[in-house]
Amino acid sequence: MREKLPIREIARRTGLSRNTIKKYLNAGTIEPRFATPERPSKLDPFAERLAAWLKTEAGKSRKQRRTLKQFHADLVALGFTGSYGRVAAFAREWRVDRQREQQTTGRGTFVPLAFRPGEAFQFDWSEDYAVLGGERAKLQVAHIKLAHSRAFLLRAYPLQTHEMLFDAHWHGFCVFGGVPGRGIYDNMKTAVDRVGRGKERQVNIRFLAMTNHYVFEPEFCNPASGWEKGQVEKNVQDARPRLWQPMPNFPDLAALNAWLERRCLELWREIPHGVLPGTVADAWVEEQAALMPLPPAFDGFVERSKRVSPTCLISFERNRYSVPASFANRPVSLRVYPDRLVVAAEGQILCEHERVSQRSHHLPPRTIYDWRHYLAVIQRKPGALRNGAPFAELPLAFRQLQDQTLRRPGGDREMVDILALVLHHDEQAVLVAVEMALAEGVATKTHVLNLLHRLIDGKTSGGPGIDTPQALILRREPTADVERYDSLRAQIAGGRHAS
Repeated sequence: MREKLPIREIARRTGLSRNTIKKYLNAGTIEPRFATPERPSKLDPFAERLAAWLKTEAGKSRKQRRTLKQFHADLVALGFTGSYGRVAAFAREWRVDRQREQQTTGRGTFVPLAFRPGEAFQFDWSEDYAVLGGERAKLQVAHIKLAHSRAFLLRAYPLQTHEMLFDAHWHGFCVFGGVPGRGIYDNMKTAVDRVGRGKERQVNIRFLAMTNHYVFEPEFCNPASGWEKGQVEKNVQDARPRLWQPMPNFPDLAALNAWLERRCLELWREIPHGVLPGTVADAWVEEQAALMPLPPAFDGFVERSKRVSPTCLISFERNRYSVPASFANRPVSLRVYPDRLVVAAEGQILCEHERVSQRSHHLPPRTIYDWRHYLAVIQRKPGALRNGAPFAELPLAFRQLQDQTLRRPGGDREMVDILALVLHHDEQAVLVAVEMALAEGVATKTHVLNLLHRLIDGKTSGGPGIDTPQALILRREPTADVERYDSLRAQIAGGRHAS
């Protein structure tokens, strides 16, 4: 069209036939393509079935998927007469189409979100590992993040239970310096009892009590819609290279959580906010003024009914804990906290134990005793003191005294009476009295009682000598004169001595 070349010359330069060139010129084609005619394939009657198989296998793990050779053999059994190569080509095309769909319409379309200072926070759980006390442990990590300033806190727990959830909120609000107006969650079982249509939720009554105490509104995402709380979801991904690689190594869970809190505060000062000027710490300083002041901590325990066994024990999480003997064979209330267990009955607190969490099932169950709980029993059965399992944990001074008293006849009864003193007196005072008795080499009940009463009354034994003041020295000391007794005889009637 520009150089006015004849069709014959164009054919010579391009190597195409004159008829082909005429066809392209008449069609006005911009980019000529060879049109491949549609030819029927032997796989067409089986294409729908093969696509369904590929979709089912894509949802399985790699080790459980069937191979394309197995697909070809199954199709041959159904009457397919084509080659394996045709099946492999179909599978390649199907995978390319599926990947393209996931990268476009399958990923969805979203609207960027913006939050006012103090408006909301987001909460989520993750599963990570750490070395605690020399053993690799699987942990449930709570992530709580302010939506405006993007300040965050991580706290590790052995389980995702109610008491752990309440404790995570309390520590998060303490670190943030206040409470936002709204909390955004997924539909976790500790918060939602039933998911209804749309945004309808039946909220767990205990979780609702916690939100009412801290005065914030809970909001729940649609099912399988993690992008609705995308900030904390991103925080879960970013935390793994920042905090969990390499795997943290600490003596216990408390030390790990203390390190996590310090490390999060350090990361606030290092990570740029991305939208606002400055770091996350700079944005948090501005947002803190918009947070509601922190109320007292929510008493976030989970209450369970237990019956005390004849051996004064209750069971919880494969372990057993002692209870005062006066409540044996009776129902009690067990209040479960993240770090302790509180036993209550008849409106009063009976005892408290440190919670023992053992996730490894190859470890045997443990029994946690408090020897004071069994004092009422051994007062009736003093012979049980010798081999009683709870009394293996007596303080050192009590054990030394027990070794000496049990060698004497009636020593078990005497030792029981000494131990029973802690029911009426301060235990530390009784322990000091026993130590003093052992030091003086008089390990008897009478001497321990004497020393205990002296300690209670403020008296001391074996004190320093008293230096007599000079004012108390006699100016004229009396002389011994036995003749004075003879002068008394004259005053007696008859002049004779009374004898």
